[in-house]
Amino acid sequence: MAFGVRHSRALVLGASAFSFALMSSSAAFTQALEAEAVTRSPEQKKQKQAKRQQAKPQQDTQAPAPGMNARAQIGAVPVQSLDAITVAASKTEERAIDALAPVSVVTLEQIQGLQPNRLSGILYQIPGVSVQERGDDPATVINIRGLQDFGRVAVVVDGARQNYQRTGHNANGSFFLDPELVGSVDVVRGPTANVYGSGAIGGVVSFRTKDIDDVVRPGERWGVDMTGSGGTNSARGLGSIFGGVRVNPNVDVFGGAVYRTQGNYKDGNGTEIGNTGNEIAAGLGKVTVRPADGHEIKLGGVFQDYQYSIGQPNRGPVATAAQRALFQGSSVYASDTKNYTGTLTWKYNKPSDNLWDWNLSLYGNRTENDQIKTAHISTTPSVYCGGGFGNNVSGCVGDRRGYVLDTLGIDVYNTTRFNVGDWRNAVTFGVDAFQDDVRTSDSRGNSNITTPSGLRTVSGGFAQLKQNYSTWFEAVSAIRYDRYELHSPTVATGGGGDRFSPKITIGVTPVSGFTPYVSYAEGYRAPSITETLVSGAHANGGSPINLPCPDGTTGLFCFLPNPNLRPEVGKNKEAGVNLKYNGIFAADDSFRGKFNVFRNDVSDYIDAVAFGPVSTPFGRFNQFLQYQNIAQARIEGVEAETMYDAGLWYVGVAGHLIRGKNVATNIGLATITPRKITTTGGVRLLDRRLVLAAQWSSFGANNDVPVGYLPSTGYELVNLYLTWNATKDIVFSASIDNLLNQYYRPYAIPGSSTDGTTQNDVLWSSPGPGRVYKAGLKIHFGGV
Repeated sequence: MAFGVRHSRALVLGASAFSFALMSSSAAFTQALEAEAVTRSPEQKKQKQAKRQQAKPQQDTQAPAPGMNARAQIGAVPVQSLDAITVAASKTEERAIDALAPVSVVTLEQIQGLQPNRLSGILYQIPGVSVQERGDDPATVINIRGLQDFGRVAVVVDGARQNYQRTGHNANGSFFLDPELVGSVDVVRGPTANVYGSGAIGGVVSFRTKDIDDVVRPGERWGVDMTGSGGTNSARGLGSIFGGVRVNPNVDVFGGAVYRTQGNYKDGNGTEIGNTGNEIAAGLGKVTVRPADGHEIKLGGVFQDYQYSIGQPNRGPVATAAQRALFQGSSVYASDTKNYTGTLTWKYNKPSDNLWDWNLSLYGNRTENDQIKTAHISTTPSVYCGGGFGNNVSGCVGDRRGYVLDTLGIDVYNTTRFNVGDWRNAVTFGVDAFQDDVRTSDSRGNSNITTPSGLRTVSGGFAQLKQNYSTWFEAVSAIRYDRYELHSPTVATGGGGDRFSPKITIGVTPVSGFTPYVSYAEGYRAPSITETLVSGAHANGGSPINLPCPDGTTGLFCFLPNPNLRPEVGKNKEAGVNLKYNGIFAADDSFRGKFNVFRNDVSDYIDAVAFGPVSTPFGRFNQFLQYQNIAQARIEGVEAETMYDAGLWYVGVAGHLIRGKNVATNIGLATITPRKITTTGGVRLLDRRLVLAAQWSSFGANNDVPVGYLPSTGYELVNLYLTWNATKDIVFSASIDNLLNQYYRPYAIPGSSTDGTTQNDVLWSSPGPGRVYKAGLKIHFGGV
């Protein structure tokens, strides 16, 4: 497809930032280098190193985490991902392998080797994590330990929360991010990351978009990476360019652009999944300024434009009247989704200053989804649509509907370090707040009811003490305060609440490389606007069922608001062990492993409950649907992530076994992925310039689901990867995804809240693609 005007905006955003950078003078750069030699003396570097050691145990240096600029080096010696630096668990720098928490990191090197088409390609190998996607919708829903929807998993991009939500026959909470924009991912499982923000009783997923250190190599003043790739199943294509320049040691400018397209794919059975083709254009720009010693200010922006159609044509058996009604109601919407993210961060970290080490982040995010109905699968014109096709649920062909969610937020924290005898202490204080503004418009459909407009304000603060004694003891204790308020212009109800949530973690290292720990952490999730304020009749779509609602309207059933809905509280008990060994069988080999067991008891778990059965000439149906607090949900399991790297070859196993139930009914949760085991192995040939790798993932089916759900399938995915560093500037990659061409539906399919009939549009759009062949080329340009 040719680029349209709407797509050029994304490209201009990235290209213009890069072009501006290239115009900077070399004279200014030379002068600034001389200044840097004065301001960044060897003594200051020593002070900075001492400062970091002051608050942390001594760490093995045989397998160091990569330096920032090392990310840009093509063909650099790979580093274990668990050695990567993360701040997600405690907001203090530490390696993932040293964190006393279930933390995983996906590095840029891993992402580039996977050639992912969607974010699921990055995340599926992480234990405890699953992804719910529709083939006809490029949005992603992340599930951690069986928890998803309505902010149970906090997703942030460059520190900006992604809170978009639209209620329909899909998950209640999604976000848009193209994997080509991603520089790295940090995942924290469970509420142990409660210092990171409100709501994350399931965990936190923090995406960092690409930055100048991912492109400009050490010794270069400027650099450009150009990538192109293509694939089968069907007509997949990607083009991207990222470039940056160091104007001087105190100013960096970076930008990039992405264009991706694909046609409708076929699943493993050879069935074409309708409307899975899409077109994506995106751009980003960043400017970094260091106005004074220790200070860094970064202004960043990301724009994404997704063009796709959501909805499925009819297929499959039509055996009952209920099925026929669902088939007749299938709709297709041409969708244009734009996502805007703007961030401003100010960091201060001065080597000689142990009192202040702080980070201030201001952000804004808008997701704007404009849809127009293009098809309504029916052979009978509708009176409701004046003789056209449609109904009062989804509107008529040609009708428009829109969903907008604006999020504004702030996050600021500071760490103070000091010693008391042999104790090294790091005290971190932080506050954060965000506001969601939801606006829904639908002229003749039902979206104003199912996704009500409203305003939610969430704020909180925390205090954390991290203590280390010698090299063998560490304790992390924290307390967090959360508060929320809800308001709606359409429903005369609202609510609010607050709570303190504690956390305590203790770990010991009796012998080098072996660190067991125990942890208890609580998390607090405020009810969403939809859960609390949804109210009114669900239109009957032409069905003869017409039940009365309290507000005087009639419909298929009635949504009831719940102003007394209580927030969810997750209480997570966890025990784990970190293993870190170097030089086991050879001088340069290494083993990393994280193992943990957990049980998360979520009190006042919120779920949609259908009740009030009534008899009609067409059968018995539930009259009401309301989000209610069930007594408790219990989720427990074991997780493991391991990797042995011998230099010329490597092998690792990661996975989980999880079960989750509604304690009141002893019925399983539909969002659980009970078993996932991923084995990864590879060899490095031709002086480590050629990497051949394979991944085998085994997923267990979730058969313990509530009535009305269609269980997910168990399946095996085998993927093959090749990366060849032909030169230091040219990388060729190739892969085969789903080598066995398996059919799979990775999550349970919901049924109708009234009669339990499977939601066929989700059923038809949920299978993943069959076998896919991909190949790509990356070229680097750079200079001084």
